[in-house]
Amino acid sequence: MSDQHATRAAIEEVLMRYATAIDTKNWELFRTCFIDDAALDYGAIGQWTDSAGVTDFMAAAHEGMSDTKHMLHNMVIDLVDDRHATAVTYVHTVQRLAADPKQWIDGVGQYADEFVRTSQGWRISRRTYTETRLMSSFDFMPSGTNIFEGS
Repeated sequence: MSDQHATRAAIEEVLMRYATAIDTKNWELFRTCFIDDAALDYGAIGQWTDSAGVTDFMAAAHEGMSDTKHMLHNMVIDLVDDRHATAVTYVHTVQRLAADPKQWIDGVGQYADEFVRTSQGWRISRRTYTETRLMSSFDFMPSGTNIFEGS
C-alpha cells in the first residue's frame, strides 16, 4: 500500500471511529478523534474550541437516545502535506428516543474537516458541519426555539 493510500485509510479510520464512538456512546473513544484544542462549528447545534467541550455536549445530547446510527459516506480526502489533510464527508444520522422508541430524529448534512498528524496519529483539528435537512417524528423545534439551547 502506498503512503498516500495508507494516509487516506488512517483518516477514514478516524471518521469511522467518530461515528462508532457516538453510536456506542464510547466518549473516551470519541475524544480520540480530535486534537485537544480543536475548533468545531456544528452550526445551530453549537461551537466548541476543545475536544472536552464537544465530548461533554455529545454525551449529554445522546443520553436520551436508545439507538443512533451515524452513517458516513462520499468521503473526499485531500492530502495537503505529510502532516495536514482535509476531508469532506456526507453524514446521515437516525436517532431513536429512549423514552418513546417510536419517536425519531433524522438528519442529513456534511462535515468539512481539517486533519493534522500527531504523535498519536491523525486527528480532526477543525470541523464545520453544514445541515442539509433535519426532520423528526414529532415537533421538537416549536417556532422560535432551539433544542440545542444551553449548549
